[in-house]
Amino acid sequence: MDTSNIVALNNIQHKDLKIITTYSEQFGNNVSSVITFPTEFAQIQREYPILFQKLPQTGEFQSIVLLGIKPGENLFLRDSQWHASYIPAVMSCEPFIIGFEDQSNIGGSEHQPIIYVDMNSSRISRTEGEAIFREFGGNTNYLGKITQNLHALYQGLSASKAMFTLFNELELIDPVDLEIKLNNEQMYRLKGNYTINPDKLASLDGDSLAKLHQAGILECAFFVSASLNNMQKLIDIKNSRI
Repeated sequence: MDTSNIVALNNIQHKDLKIITTYSEQFGNNVSSVITFPTEFAQIQREYPILFQKLPQTGEFQSIVLLGIKPGENLFLRDSQWHASYIPAVMSCEPFIIGFEDQSNIGGSEHQPIIYVDMNSSRISRTEGEAIFREFGGNTNYLGKITQNLHALYQGLSASKAMFTLFNELELIDPVDLEIKLNNEQMYRLKGNYTINPDKLASLDGDSLAKLHQAGILECAFFVSASLNNMQKLIDIKNSRI
């Protein structure tokens, strides 16, 4: 990602900024997976499979949303629209990201979260798309939604670390190889993924369940396990396009 023109959003410099909100290959949406966080698992698990992958640099787990079954494929993308009731937050927030600024000199935090915008993004426009600020001042509803999603991502970073710490402690995570056979006999095998073992989850004792519940991530374990049922949705979409 080119970070050369990522700047803090402000209502003076960017008062007439608009964002093109359609989805297409042009905007880099043709990807087979994106990162997700526990703060959106409830919405994600209704539409997509949630899987875990290990970061090659550290070996730590991260959560991903599976969007396609081969690289560069987003099966939910068609005719410049995202065909699902919920769009993963990292996608819906583009070209905005959350950053931090030292505002201790004005009574704020040393790590105050603020919104940045990538001015190199092809979504940036002055003539079409969703307005960021109202003509006579104030944020638009669109920016309000972006702010909520970015806040959820920010909270999700710390929630994710706590979640994986407990999942590992309780030995709930197992590797899963996904074998897919299409109607035309074409085979795909997705490797390097992990999930929650449903049998281990079901056999947890009361103390372990209480620990997950008190940490606020018991539902997350069930969301991840149940989300694998959405693999059939991806297969059905793929078969319909053969």
